[in-house]
Amino acid sequence: MGAVASRSRRSVLAVPGSNPRFIEKARGLEVDAFFLDLEDAVAPLEKESARRTVVAALREGGWGERIRTVRVNDLASPWTYRDVIAVVEGAGSELDCLVLPKVTGADQVRWLDLLLTQIERATGLPVGRIGIEAQIEDARGLSAVDEIAAASPRLESLVFGPADFMASMNMKTLVVGEQPPGYDVGDAYHYVLMRILTAARAHGLQAIDGPYLQIRDVEAFRRSADRTAALGFDGKWVLHPAQVAAANEAYAPTQEDYDHAELILDAYEHATTVERRGAVMLGDEMLDEASRKMALVVAAKGRAAGLTRTKAFDPEG
Repeated sequence: MGAVASRSRRSVLAVPGSNPRFIEKARGLEVDAFFLDLEDAVAPLEKESARRTVVAALREGGWGERIRTVRVNDLASPWTYRDVIAVVEGAGSELDCLVLPKVTGADQVRWLDLLLTQIERATGLPVGRIGIEAQIEDARGLSAVDEIAAASPRLESLVFGPADFMASMNMKTLVVGEQPPGYDVGDAYHYVLMRILTAARAHGLQAIDGPYLQIRDVEAFRRSADRTAALGFDGKWVLHPAQVAAANEAYAPTQEDYDHAELILDAYEHATTVERRGAVMLGDEMLDEASRKMALVVAAKGRAAGLTRTKAFDPEG
């Protein structure tokens, strides 16, 4: 996992950009990342004032180590370019990423990359520092996801947008994130999730699951998070404080798995460099290069989540 992947996004909090009360409350939640939303959470007549509210919230700070993100409007709307200019000119030094919703092709990501570069050069910001997160929300976006993932070095993650995707596919359900009635042969979302995850991993990006809208059903949220965490997703959008702890737990390794991963790395390093032998054993477990790669993933996620080791490697043990 590279530098981008080391930035933990287990929980990504959605915050309406037009609501100062929600913004203030968000500062106290134990999330890894947040986005101040200028898109779906803001009414059309409030778009312009929401930009000012978002800029002020970023400039006021108080966000700690969280990844600071803003979701702009989609490129089919009349607001996107002004969103980008207002936010980056107003608070670019306090911004880590922009989320571009409803991405349907690589050209849209390249457009945002170019506009960001122009603004950074004009305002003296470091060119390329502000990242992009691309939200895949319909059939066109999924069909082009490999090209989208390769579109810009600014890209940090691909995000699944389940509600719009379900609408684009004419799914027979109104409950976002749940299986459509009558589909009893598996997971209706498995293909899209694996397609997004594969494209993300092929290009060194993180993969983030979308929100679960039944905000008070924490156990259902947990089941949804556990499914995508098991596949390899890095995190999930959260809409309510009650969902935060479940997301942080689902997308981090357990303490036992984290310790085991670190021990595998130590054992492999000791055997191959100190003892200079290829046969690697950790207790009764035989290890190989594939074991090391798997351990690297778990250890990196554990470190990013703030876990610390509770077991030390003993080469004599």
